[in-house]
Amino acid sequence: MASSVKITSVESFIVALPCDMGGPPPLFAGKPWTHLEILLVKVTTEDGLVGWGEAFGHASIPATKAALDTIVGPLVIGRDASDINALTRSIQHAVHLLGRNGPFVFAYSGIEIALWDLLGKRCGRPLYQLFGGGQRTELEAYASLLAYSNREELVARNTAAACASGYRYIKLHETTREAVLASKEAARATNARIMLDVNCAWSVPVARDMADALAEDDLMWLEEPVWPPEDCHGLAQVRERGIPISAGENVAGLFGFKSLIEAGAIDVAQPSVTKIGGIGEMLRVINYCQSQGVEVAPHSPYFGPGFIATLHITAALIDRPLVEVLWLEMEGNPFGSWVTAKNGKVQVPQGPGLGCDPDLDLVAQYSSAAATSGQVRR
Repeated sequence: MASSVKITSVESFIVALPCDMGGPPPLFAGKPWTHLEILLVKVTTEDGLVGWGEAFGHASIPATKAALDTIVGPLVIGRDASDINALTRSIQHAVHLLGRNGPFVFAYSGIEIALWDLLGKRCGRPLYQLFGGGQRTELEAYASLLAYSNREELVARNTAAACASGYRYIKLHETTREAVLASKEAARATNARIMLDVNCAWSVPVARDMADALAEDDLMWLEEPVWPPEDCHGLAQVRERGIPISAGENVAGLFGFKSLIEAGAIDVAQPSVTKIGGIGEMLRVINYCQSQGVEVAPHSPYFGPGFIATLHITAALIDRPLVEVLWLEMEGNPFGSWVTAKNGKVQVPQGPGLGCDPDLDLVAQYSSAAATSGQVRR
């Protein structure tokens, strides 16, 4: 067991990466999505060792950063970095009145991932080995296309480009059958499988009708078809129409997944390590889902430590690995090739902990000028 070592500082950085998403920038929370933003979390211990994490935010990164810098970060200063489970219980209980799902949980997720990175570095082993994993060094990936507002020509063009680059699984973020058919036609030559994520777009009656309309289109899964996402029984009604249903990125922890599974709502569980409370909660969710015969395909449209942590989790614990990779081209990224796919595959870092640290020059280059780094020290 690792000896006690205290946390001395927590720092946060917003890294904004210019990118091309294969079409006009989609609106995200009312703003054009022209940059991929990463909220990096750096945790340092009293012996000078550094761990890296990532906290969820996308368009709401300033809210997560504020929660991290002003409340969650100060709570972990001086605490034992090696006792991750005890720290998780303590911090999540301390902030539970502020929400069991949202910026405070997202903020702690980033810290918790960094603690696992520290633990792996102290043990001299990559994280997937700490999770009991075998020897996987390469994982199948799927291209998660951005939303093209049901513009069929863009859907077809980007599907074809993803297939040409080696992907055999494609996920759409559209809301019409015509867009699905355009993608299927573009993927016909490679027999790539198509998934459809509608981001909670429909009421239950509309979702049932759409599931009926899509029933013969051989979708690998239909993701989050119902609004609101916590309507487990409504989701179960859509699942009865016959298309495999995936969901879970928006639920709160293990008990959120218990609600989905007990309602008979999902075929595929999609926990997200940067949202759910970190790696420890991911492990608990995966163990539970597997005990219930529910497949797990982690949600991971990120390009930092959250993505890399997902690689380790997937390599160690998922029977049929399939890693989500956003379909876009970045100007640069502090984590380099570890967060990109080649020929539809992603590589699992073999170094200790996460297995890779960011290029600090690139962190500085792409740090958001409007949001300077935050730091909490003992």
